[in-house]
Amino acid sequence: MSAQFNKLFEKGKAKVKEYAGGSSHPPQQGQAQGFPGQGYQQQQYSGSQYPPQPPYGAPPNQQNQYQSYGAPPSQQQQQWGPPPGQWQPPPPQQAFAPPPIPQHSKPTNSSQPPAIPINRPISNPPPPQIQPSAHAEKVYWKPSFDATTPVNHNFRHELGAHGWGNNEAQNYVDAPTNSFHHDNRLIVRALAQSGSYTSARLTSHQTLDRPRGFLTVTVIPPCAEGIWPAFWMLPKDPFQWPTDGEVDIMESWNGDCKNHSCLHWGHYNGDDWNKHRVIETHLPDMAHQPHTFGFAWIEEEGIPNWRGRMLWYIDGKPIMKGNIPAGTRRMEEYRILINVAMGGTVCQGKLPKDGYYDFVVSDLKMCEEPIGGWPEFERAWGSTPEGKPM
Repeated sequence: MSAQFNKLFEKGKAKVKEYAGGSSHPPQQGQAQGFPGQGYQQQQYSGSQYPPQPPYGAPPNQQNQYQSYGAPPSQQQQQWGPPPGQWQPPPPQQAFAPPPIPQHSKPTNSSQPPAIPINRPISNPPPPQIQPSAHAEKVYWKPSFDATTPVNHNFRHELGAHGWGNNEAQNYVDAPTNSFHHDNRLIVRALAQSGSYTSARLTSHQTLDRPRGFLTVTVIPPCAEGIWPAFWMLPKDPFQWPTDGEVDIMESWNGDCKNHSCLHWGHYNGDDWNKHRVIETHLPDMAHQPHTFGFAWIEEEGIPNWRGRMLWYIDGKPIMKGNIPAGTRRMEEYRILINVAMGGTVCQGKLPKDGYYDFVVSDLKMCEEPIGGWPEFERAWGSTPEGKPM
């Protein structure tokens, strides 16, 4: 617990330093810095960084908790790809030869992405999302991951190598080497070779666009030392961080094989220590077996001092609940972010070994209602734990 707390504490200090500068870039010479609440004037911010940090001055017994997660439901146990023995992912941090890396500042003009490595699924479809047989999905947005569809048709590439508030090492580029479609899947690929680190950070053009609904995705994330994959949400630009809010649906740190389901909406000081909530779920096979992540929300109108409710799911099981915080942006204004960060404070300064690290994304969609409909949401709400203060 001490190592976890120290890691989060260092990340918190990095985040405070980032926002003290009032920009997503390091402060220029002569630019004033200061902590929020100490004469700092919050500015509009069009970029975004990861926020999970420890509470500033939180009681010792409010460090991160995580629940043990058993085997996923039987429906999720089918192999995603060829029969067993034909492909296996490499052990964490295994060195292997990546495809050619483009120059950081010169994205390739080629429309052809590199070949999929043999350690990733090729032909078979992903396992279906768990749905009660009597309940039909009501999908209102599902992006095409067909190879003929450009990635930028559904996502905008956020670019840069300025550390992103966490001293990260990667340069986010829009090269097809780092983000492409293959076999109806979206691949976000982080590449490390001889001190060069490139990756992709995608943000959806589509917002949640509804006062209530359900977002779901099936993924195989890379889990390795120095690697930080995430599927998360922020309000559309322009927005103020952190007061406008952030929702983290899937993220794993430094090969820990834990999913961090998070909600953030406050600054990092003693007053806001409880405005960062998390449930950590141990998924020991997350790098080898696909898991389906979900998020349901409902804005509830006409109730004084009340906004609404949210539920996080893994493989159809609700694992965390939370109230929509007062003062945050409305849920319909949130958009999706998908990225693989490399190095940084959350990875304890460790960098990945040379190789490629793929975030395989499938079956992404927004639905009118969650699994089982809103009656099932109400039932699950009563039996699901609330996120713990970080």
